[in-house]
Amino acid sequence: MKAIFNKELQSFFNNLVGYLLVVSFLIINALLLWVFKGYSNILYTGFANLNSFFTNSSWVFAFLIPAITMKSFADEQNIGTIEILKTLPIKHLNIVLGKFLAYIVIVFIMLLPTVLFVISVYQLGNPIGNIDLGSTFSSYFGLLLLAATYIAIGIFSSIITKNNITAFIISVLINMVLYFSFSALENISATSNSGFNTLGIPQHFNSISRGVIDVKDVIYFISLSFLFLGFTKLKLDND
Repeated sequence: MKAIFNKELQSFFNNLVGYLLVVSFLIINALLLWVFKGYSNILYTGFANLNSFFTNSSWVFAFLIPAITMKSFADEQNIGTIEILKTLPIKHLNIVLGKFLAYIVIVFIMLLPTVLFVISVYQLGNPIGNIDLGSTFSSYFGLLLLAATYIAIGIFSSIITKNNITAFIISVLINMVLYFSFSALENISATSNSGFNTLGIPQHFNSISRGVIDVKDVIYFISLSFLFLGFTKLKLDND
């Protein structure tokens, strides 16, 4: 598993596209927080918090992470190295987990520079330091859980096709379904409190972002991640 993990990390950071994706994430969020006028702009709204950053990041990740993971298995299948990979003395589960953990680390590295946003908002508070750090760190935790779910979906999408773009599109579509469809079903349901919302991403992510780390929300994201990782392993076993 360690060899797969190192291979994925090196492949990402040895490629200019990898750095462009990281920089794109930081620039998009910086522009939304400090430049473009709107509810996301801290200077415009006058509220010293990063709620808009975490909301925006959940959206950006829905597209950015599929772009990161789309090559994970699609490239292996396209150039034929998947057969070599499967003949190595490595369990299929370890192959999947090696890639999954590598992408988790990539997202973590991507988030590290955003600590500057926290420091900036901390200094802008009136008085200085007037920021809910507990809620902020809770939101980071929620963002990592959400990213893990998107990564698992991205890896699964990559193993069911040899085309990178197709893998990207499938992954984005699944992300959008999980983000919107259950809220839509809740809205059109004739029964109030039908419970559809509990199946979608927003309710669980928003709950953690408010600083409430509920076991049910954590289990939701972990379960989704393992579900798609399990599908990926089954596909790898059956190919």
